[in-house]
Amino acid sequence: MDLEAKFQLLAEEVRKNMVNPDVDIELCFPQDAEAGCEIKGYPYIKVKYVVEGHDVYEKEIDIDPIYWEKDVKELSGFVTFQIQQFMEGIDSVEYGGE
Repeated sequence: MDLEAKFQLLAEEVRKNMVNPDVDIELCFPQDAEAGCEIKGYPYIKVKYVVEGHDVYEKEIDIDPIYWEKDVKELSGFVTFQIQQFMEGIDSVEYGGE
């Protein structure tokens, strides 16, 4: 499986795991970036999290070459964990959590 196909599967897995209307996920490839993606030398996932319908927070999760050999399920778990940590950090600031 080539890297682009692997990362497309990764994006699908992450979207399935992160079923949340407040989260938007874009997959950004160096050679074929979606609209709104900055061209970089490596693929990354751009996450947008909308809080209370108006505050938008963004995070880029780089998919460094050290991860390219991992299988899609393992990569998906890594990315999903990163997104959850990002959202929990925002929520704690927005909603005064601990």
